[in-house]
Amino acid sequence: MLLRMYARWAEKKGYRVKVVDLLPGEEAGIKNATLLIEGPWAYGLLKGEKGIHRLIRISPFDANARRHTSFVSVTVIPEIEEDIEVEIRPEDLKIETMRASGHGGQHVNKTETAVRITHLPTGIIVTCQNERSQHLNKMTALKILKAKLYQIEKQKLEEKKESLIGEKKEISWGNQIRSYILHPYKVIKDHRTQLEIFKVEEVLDGEIDSFIREYLLWYTKGKTNQKGGS
Repeated sequence: MLLRMYARWAEKKGYRVKVVDLLPGEEAGIKNATLLIEGPWAYGLLKGEKGIHRLIRISPFDANARRHTSFVSVTVIPEIEEDIEVEIRPEDLKIETMRASGHGGQHVNKTETAVRITHLPTGIIVTCQNERSQHLNKMTALKILKAKLYQIEKQKLEEKKESLIGEKKEISWGNQIRSYILHPYKVIKDHRTQLEIFKVEEVLDGEIDSFIREYLLWYTKGKTNQKGGS
């Protein structure tokens, strides 16, 4: 139901919607789904949907027509480009030459073929002395330095992803951000903003702009109060 709701909302906005992963439930329904929504401000509008959603209804899968409560965890993250470009500027490098200390004959030990490169912004030091020429040692050292810088940038990217995903709440009572009550009465309530909408069919058909707007106002007000009190 939520998958359809978000897809319908995105379509009405003129966004591109694609289901990139779908895992059916063991008995019925969907266990896990991933939607890719592309369009202006898509993440900014949807980020408030992150959290636990609770559904209360007469289950269509229960032969005795009893009321059931279901929980769904929604995660919203922006698409991050995985391409990492490592730029090494000459002015950021301190290059030193020295005599190689390892085995390699008189030529290696008497000429300054070894190279030590210090990357000034990060303090990373790379030394190479295995090649027979200073040029080759320098090229090898630069390759190693670039690989080290790539690992640093990759780690930053992973940390950024983790911070955007945020803390995942346990899927249980008390942690929900919104309740969709379809029985014995019909109302959808956001527990953060206290907004209630009784036209549940319209909301489930993608009309969630009121919830999005109220959340953004509530979130902005909270941030303003935090700054004022600091």
